[in-house]
Amino acid sequence: MRAFQAAWQSYMAFMAQSPVVCAATTAVVLVVSIVSWALIEQKINYNPSEPPFVRYYVPFIGSMIEFGVHPIKFIRKYQKKHGNFFTFLMFGRRMTVCVDIDGNDFVFNVKHSNVTAEDAYNSLTKPVFGEGVVYDVPNSMLMEQKRMIKSGLSIESFRAYIPIIIDEVNQYVDKHWTKDQDTIDLLQSISEMIIMTASHTLLGPEIRSKLYEGIADLYHTLDSCFTPIHFLFEWLPLPSYYASEKAHAELDSIFAKVIADRRKEPGEKHIDMLDALMASKYKNGEPPSDKHIGNMLIALLMAGQHTSAATTTWALLNLAENPAIVNEARTEIGSMLGRELKGGSSVPEISYENVKDFKTLDNVIRETLRIRSPLVQLMRKVVKPVAVPNTSYVIPAGYYIIASPIISSTDEKYYKNAEAWVPSRWNNSDADEQADKSTTDYGFGAMSTSARSPNLPFGAGRHRCIGEQFAYLQIKTILYTLLTRFDFELDPKRGMPERNYQSMVVLPEGPVLCQYNRRTIKNQ
Repeated sequence: MRAFQAAWQSYMAFMAQSPVVCAATTAVVLVVSIVSWALIEQKINYNPSEPPFVRYYVPFIGSMIEFGVHPIKFIRKYQKKHGNFFTFLMFGRRMTVCVDIDGNDFVFNVKHSNVTAEDAYNSLTKPVFGEGVVYDVPNSMLMEQKRMIKSGLSIESFRAYIPIIIDEVNQYVDKHWTKDQDTIDLLQSISEMIIMTASHTLLGPEIRSKLYEGIADLYHTLDSCFTPIHFLFEWLPLPSYYASEKAHAELDSIFAKVIADRRKEPGEKHIDMLDALMASKYKNGEPPSDKHIGNMLIALLMAGQHTSAATTTWALLNLAENPAIVNEARTEIGSMLGRELKGGSSVPEISYENVKDFKTLDNVIRETLRIRSPLVQLMRKVVKPVAVPNTSYVIPAGYYIIASPIISSTDEKYYKNAEAWVPSRWNNSDADEQADKSTTDYGFGAMSTSARSPNLPFGAGRHRCIGEQFAYLQIKTILYTLLTRFDFELDPKRGMPERNYQSMVVLPEGPVLCQYNRRTIKNQ
């Protein structure tokens, strides 16, 4: 014992005289302790009835850093090791990844009594969309709200929207793209076009007229809450939460005035979402409150803003790299309209039927969504233990399940040369056709019940996006207008940008530099 005490005292004396060695030793001991704790924790919690667990070395944080840096690489890496179902730890949350067509179908069609989107997303979306709408209501009410919104996405509305979208894009480029040739931040420009066209067509001219009188800033304030940190740390008293409450109060006041003014003129018809919601009622006969109408409009605008901006930007970047496809689209459209697209400031009038038949642009969007899906993961929270079909796995309550359709949509077993952008693959392809054509009405119209498809850019099941037709209409009309007036080239120094995974929606890494060249009648 005395020998041990003497040795310990000698060691401590040495450490006192060597602070660098002391610090290094302490660091080593700390790292070893943390890793040991993590490994012991995993061994204690091991359950063979659950999907395989990705090994981690830091308690609580788990695999968050590796997943956050590049989620697609992360999922593919552990899919190869563990199969289509596996679990990882992310800041204390246990996330079960479910991929390929079996995983897609499981996540999108698992019983709502076992798994909900509301519990997964409410803390993230409520500060942005507001209370009493979307994931802040029982699922049955959400389905009714989707029915109300879908009623405003009619063919009659779409016909009225097309000239509005063209006019908004023309006004934007006439104001901001004044040179015959210039380099721009394409993502910034497209994002502004998306919010202008969406606010005018969906929210109405009154809201659009106030967009640059403060409303755009209010939207930006709300949008600042739509980040991973707000999902991971919902309990933090972040300043953005207080700012969003103030922004909502101001927007409530603006929407209330517009609604009140419209009610004073009941005979005046507006073909937009605001009028559709004002005319809607729940099944019990009660209309939505003015506040909830405003919040639904905010949700509709904000939910599609980043996804449509990302898709339109990626589409234009790929078109800039493939001028032959641009020429193909112009020739097809010119033949359809009976006139050549010669450029200049004149953009030929088009109809809803024209836009539907723009096959090349349709292929461009489909292919862009396939390889550059703006959403890498779609989540649900398990509220009751749920068995994974055709496996021995049971996922416990409290876990999250993640679908990632982009994994299957860029898989070589479904698409040849899967990572390449090839719009023509959709000319005769039925790769995304669902074998099961049965449908279910979840309360907002009949929807296909099958999610056994490798390509699901708008999701499936009860939470399938109802804005798909509007998104195609908006994006195709914007592309048509821009390609009529401009040619585009990638920035020679940067080329095609990488993907930015640091936000909830995967955007091109900015600044997204792209050169436009004005097309004039003279040089055609």
